[in-house]
Amino acid sequence: MTTTAASPWQPDTWRQRPARQMPTYPDPAPLDAACAQLRQFPPLIFAGEVQALRAQLAEVAAGRAFLLQGGDCAESFDTLDGNAARETFRVMLQMAVVLTYAAARPVVKVGRIAGQYAKPRSADTETQGGVTLPSYRGDIVNGAGFTAAERAPDPARMLRAYSASAATLNLLRALAQGGFADLNQLHAWTTDFVRASPQGQRYAELAERIGESLAFMAAMGFNSSNTPQLREVSFHTSHEALLLPYEEALTRHVDHGLLGSAGGAPGWYATSAHMLWLGERTRQLDGAHIEYLRGIANPVGVKVGPTATPDEVLALLDALDPAREPGRVVLITRMGAGKLAERLPPLLAAVRDAGWPAIWSCDPMHGNTVSTAGGVKTRDFANIVQEVREFFAAHAQAGTVAGGLHVELTGQDVTECRGGGQNLTDERLAERYTTACDPRLNGSQSLELAFLVADLLKAGRRPGGESADKSSPPPAR
Repeated sequence: MTTTAASPWQPDTWRQRPARQMPTYPDPAPLDAACAQLRQFPPLIFAGEVQALRAQLAEVAAGRAFLLQGGDCAESFDTLDGNAARETFRVMLQMAVVLTYAAARPVVKVGRIAGQYAKPRSADTETQGGVTLPSYRGDIVNGAGFTAAERAPDPARMLRAYSASAATLNLLRALAQGGFADLNQLHAWTTDFVRASPQGQRYAELAERIGESLAFMAAMGFNSSNTPQLREVSFHTSHEALLLPYEEALTRHVDHGLLGSAGGAPGWYATSAHMLWLGERTRQLDGAHIEYLRGIANPVGVKVGPTATPDEVLALLDALDPAREPGRVVLITRMGAGKLAERLPPLLAAVRDAGWPAIWSCDPMHGNTVSTAGGVKTRDFANIVQEVREFFAAHAQAGTVAGGLHVELTGQDVTECRGGGQNLTDERLAERYTTACDPRLNGSQSLELAFLVADLLKAGRRPGGESADKSSPPPAR
């Protein structure tokens, strides 16, 4: 299959390609009206922010930083009071501190948040009790309730998704810049249920060591008042680019004057999020989703499953990053424990030998989804850990950079994934199973995974804690 990278591009040229995982709207008029209104709305994010993220991701590609991408499987319109977003932000801050301290390198923080309202489905319809209705595709498309009215695709939901994303973004920016992320608040970030866990205790010990360092720095004249890096963090948003009419309507052409101090080239930007990604079901080279993503200046991710071949991955890179720009493409592996050790090395070798500066990130969630005897969808923490270990081992063997971690998580005390330090069993899954779609790690399990990855990163450091390349400055905290 050939790439279309050389053909002319506009935000709507995806309409000339076959589009998978898209809802069928019965009446085009309301869809056109919703898209017309979205085109009149201001952008959710700005091009300068996108270029700043690309600069940070270029550091990840070079092995001088690490990418942490995490958040909900699917956000819900029913959880817009800010609690869920704050708890996700909180646990990602904790994970980032653990990783930064161990690896002695910056952590680029990207949330699956403020726009993750669409989900791919394995089937277009769902049948219950002899009744067949359209599948639930996320709140931006239809409702989760099993009624004809709920499951009917409604384009007005795109307007609600825009408003919900804007509200969440407003909160995230306040949390990142308003003092919540101050390193002096390390202890305050820990929720009660995490504090009582073994990993909570380990985090408390780490916080004490960092606190001692902060006290020393304060004595030397460096504190939160005069050192912004201690009180603020850089935090970006991402979601899976599925609903292309929504993405197209929020695509803007940006010139030099709107890029700000981050620099970068003028061009087309998706302003629904700083980063977008493609799933396993929508990465066909001749498909609409590749066609859309190849034309935007944002960094893009591509999920890579166990069936991917070296030729397919190289063709994807050729379509999405023909200029071979560091920080442009993140290859997100999701192969499953026991499969990755066999399937990933040929891909690593092919990309390495072809000279593409792609970032490799590990999604240990999607390849390890199972159902209990009672039909409850879950994931085993032991399998998640195994896939992460296999990911780092494969990169060590290939001499490539294990660049990131991509996880479905929440800072809340949910019981959706089995195992971990809490030793969650099948019987406990129903206690607090609140996900809108797939099971997520809770705050305690997320922190436990961060300590594991921290140990792996620390083991890969050179003696003395030096990184592989110190030729350019690290990205902002």
